[in-house]
Amino acid sequence: MGAFYETIPQNIYTWILAQKIFWVATAPLSGTGHVNVSPKGGPYFGLLDDKTFWYLDITGSGSETISHIYEPGNGRITIMFNAFEGAPRIVRLWGKGRVLENNGSREFTEFVERNNVNLVTGTRSIIIVDIHQVGSSCGFSVPFYEFKEFRDTLIDYHVKKEKRYNAGNEKESFPRYWASKNTWSMDGLPSMKTALAVSEEEKIKPVGKMVGPLAPKHPGIPSRELVVKHQRSRAANLQSSLLLLVALLSFVLGVGATLLVGSDKIMYWFGVSS
Repeated sequence: MGAFYETIPQNIYTWILAQKIFWVATAPLSGTGHVNVSPKGGPYFGLLDDKTFWYLDITGSGSETISHIYEPGNGRITIMFNAFEGAPRIVRLWGKGRVLENNGSREFTEFVERNNVNLVTGTRSIIIVDIHQVGSSCGFSVPFYEFKEFRDTLIDYHVKKEKRYNAGNEKESFPRYWASKNTWSMDGLPSMKTALAVSEEEKIKPVGKMVGPLAPKHPGIPSRELVVKHQRSRAANLQSSLLLLVALLSFVLGVGATLLVGSDKIMYWFGVSS
């Protein structure tokens, strides 16, 4: 049986902090955009209180979540946990996201110091979620899995990258990587502010994020093919809705006429008086 709360209940609060993995889901406002779901593993998250969640956003090739949070009028984000051991449970946290980029800003530094956040090499930002709804459901169909250990592959890669940069290889800097990989989302929405600035200053061309005719041709502008496909889909849905409405009205009028046959009301309806 599902249950909803405005804040995180204490039993769920404690359970969340014991989890090893969670998922993050966001989407652009445009109907032509792509929904993004990302798995996050490791002890890189926490709760500030019963309505505020945060996690370390570690450097990677994609930056969809940041783009969707930064998009004006957007910021929607869902965090999902589920139990792989013990009693079955799924917990979702719905809210609005905020981004604290790891760019030396006072806001980022103060958050880290105030909340005793252990940064890891390659930390790109901290994502904060202001929760407005909590949902808990059964999770009866989620299989059992035994936790073995966290993967160190990504952190090890970043440590080696930083060593190469400290040894004098300027191309290995994280801001340059962000400028190449984290400037735009796959739909062409602007992503990291630091990446955008470095890309402009150092003339770094961002890598492409999509292939084929649906890929955006210019940052911030969805492909014409994707827009046309979306418009056709909307037109088809509208046509189906209109046909359904006509059929429903015809049925209602038919039933009404049947009930009134032979009465003075049906004669009056057609302008005939006795």
